[in-house]
Amino acid sequence: MDKSKDKETNDNLEQLVTKDFGIYPYKKNYFLPATYTFNNISNRDNFETSFQISLEKPISNDFFGLNETISIAYTQKSFWQTASSSAPFRETNYEPEIFMQIPNDDKYLKLYKTAFLHSSNGKGGDDSRSLNRAYLQTFFQFNNLFVSPKIWYKIPEKSKDDDMKDFYKYYGYGDISFLYAYGQQTFELLLRDNLRLNSSNKGATEFNYTFPLPDFISSKNSYGIFQVFHGYGHSLIDYDREVTNIGIGLTFSR
Repeated sequence: MDKSKDKETNDNLEQLVTKDFGIYPYKKNYFLPATYTFNNISNRDNFETSFQISLEKPISNDFFGLNETISIAYTQKSFWQTASSSAPFRETNYEPEIFMQIPNDDKYLKLYKTAFLHSSNGKGGDDSRSLNRAYLQTFFQFNNLFVSPKIWYKIPEKSKDDDMKDFYKYYGYGDISFLYAYGQQTFELLLRDNLRLNSSNKGATEFNYTFPLPDFISSKNSYGIFQVFHGYGHSLIDYDREVTNIGIGLTFSR
């Protein structure tokens, strides 16, 4: 690239050429070509493909003098019925988010995070699922083990507009995740429970194992991923349906 005499123009040209707009991976970015649901659900093949795209963009640093970072993010998770004759997309979940992260100088407690999150499947009528949440999350580190508890609050809606009135019944009031790094492998466990110690107890467990790929198929920042999910909330349309699902594929961020 030929350089301009003007530094600002040079910076602009470099950004346009390198496509570096300060956008980073947020949650996992993965492609699972093969997933299988063990529950028989009407109008749905048990085998499907799923993938997730998740990006964040920092928009402010130290605005409040707390050394905090304010960011916006977008996550999209799609469920693709690739075994069906017309291969339709069964559902896509959309999650725009704005959040603030405050670092903490402590031996174990490393970070506070507060956020506002909108979740929707973009459907209408009886298949519509959407909600708004605020949450508070903390991040602890114990050598190679990372522990992250989260609590959330569902923002009230008018009754006629609320298609997830019983959200807390299936999701509870928060979750906790554990991530252990060993060499180039990671083991991650997510637990969610409504803490009702009776027959109405509900929740979810998700396990993700990521591992290095053989040299002949690997590329930078690409790993294999094996995922297991059991419980409620595998997707928004299934927020009140128990699902057991396994999948394997590639992840491009961890």
